[in-house]
Amino acid sequence: MLNQYKIDSFFDEMMIQKDQPKPHYEHFYQMLHRFSVEVLHEKNETAQLSFLRKGITFTVYSDSVGTERTMPFDFVPIIIPSQNWHRIERGMKQRVKALNLFLEDIYHDQEIINDGIIPRELVEQNPYYYHEQASGLNIPYQNHIFLAGIDLIRDEHGEYRVLEDNLRNPSGMSYVFQNRYVMRQVYPELFFEHTIETLEHQLSELHQALMTHVPANSLSPEQPCAVLLTPGSYNSAYYDHVFLAQQMGIELVEGRDLLVRNDIVYMKTIRGLKRVDIIYRRIDDDFLDPDAFDPKSVLGVRGLLRAYQKGNVTIVNGIGNGVADDKAMYAYVPDMIRYYLDEEPIIPNVETYFLRDEKERAYVLDHLNELVVKNVGASGGYDMLIGPHAEEEEIAVFREKILEKPGQYIAQPTIKLSRAPAFQGGRFYPCHVDLRVFVMSGADSHVLPGGLSRVALKEGSLVVNSSQGGGGKDTWVLQERGNGHA
Repeated sequence: MLNQYKIDSFFDEMMIQKDQPKPHYEHFYQMLHRFSVEVLHEKNETAQLSFLRKGITFTVYSDSVGTERTMPFDFVPIIIPSQNWHRIERGMKQRVKALNLFLEDIYHDQEIINDGIIPRELVEQNPYYYHEQASGLNIPYQNHIFLAGIDLIRDEHGEYRVLEDNLRNPSGMSYVFQNRYVMRQVYPELFFEHTIETLEHQLSELHQALMTHVPANSLSPEQPCAVLLTPGSYNSAYYDHVFLAQQMGIELVEGRDLLVRNDIVYMKTIRGLKRVDIIYRRIDDDFLDPDAFDPKSVLGVRGLLRAYQKGNVTIVNGIGNGVADDKAMYAYVPDMIRYYLDEEPIIPNVETYFLRDEKERAYVLDHLNELVVKNVGASGGYDMLIGPHAEEEEIAVFREKILEKPGQYIAQPTIKLSRAPAFQGGRFYPCHVDLRVFVMSGADSHVLPGGLSRVALKEGSLVVNSSQGGGGKDTWVLQERGNGHA
């Protein structure tokens, strides 16, 4: 079935050349030959149905309607040898540590700005910089980033590079566990010859990291009460919210379930009010508190910011994190690593052009058909130009957007994203992939082994986001020695 599979000039995760898999894929490749197309097709259908039955959906918003869909699943895993994973793990801890030090700095002494490493206007004019609301706070462990989702790609040489930092409300962790569950249920044969790092205790790690964020004025620091604050069932990541709250054993609440009295947050229960110490929020800053942010918000809790500022409740991820995961700030993360840690970045960025710079803007405008252009505030693959795949009309539209608001866009070379086989429609074909790695931080940092491998299932597409037709794969980190289970 892999006879028609094309390697081309892209780095392939699984194959060296036709009929020759990479050593860490050898067992998997041999097992594939035991299946017929019919059996694989049947298993593929069973896997998709499993997601549907469990209600694992996300919402795709168009101009007028929201449509619920299941995340398409592809059974060919991304397999990462242990030595590669150790480097990723070190690189992710290094990056998140520097980003956290940056957030602590810009909301306190602003040394990195005063020393001229990062332009002041890039911070102060950033729409996600909440100086008034978040400055000078003393938060547990000075930790602004409870959960980070760092997106990695591999270039044509197989080198890992960071594509994007997600430090506000990174989603997708539930899919990591559901992808593993489906693989074990539908393709149990594939696990027999692989010793894979387990996911079994990872949600306990997440829960432990969450519970270390006890606010200064908690009355029960030994047994703090934590909740997950969701915008509700119409949110595109609602399944993620439900799954994480259930698995961590904390209450899932909406804004209307909480109230603030005397600058203390309480949860309404059938037994009366219960004090809340820690809020893992999955609501954007603007909607958290109508008194402090958007007065029209009906999703948040009136008075929440005052309780936060007075040390009566902890909000994770921290308010104002968006200034650090802005796509324009991304280009400065290597400088942050050098400045705060006196180290070179373990995993480099993708080269980035600043369109507010006149020379770089001129170059980009002359090469729009070769580059990727992104809105610094957008996510999910929206408001993005992929030059080599774009029509002339679309390029002309982006030219006008850049000229009108150059500071709103960045540009990057079109990287030859690595590819891996996908099995859809009864055949194997190469699809581009990336990897979202989750880093949990509390008293210390921990990296979820593997992460969410996302795949651009539309043939030839470079966009892996589920909202743009992408799907998911299970991610296996091979153990070095000894026995393990998935």
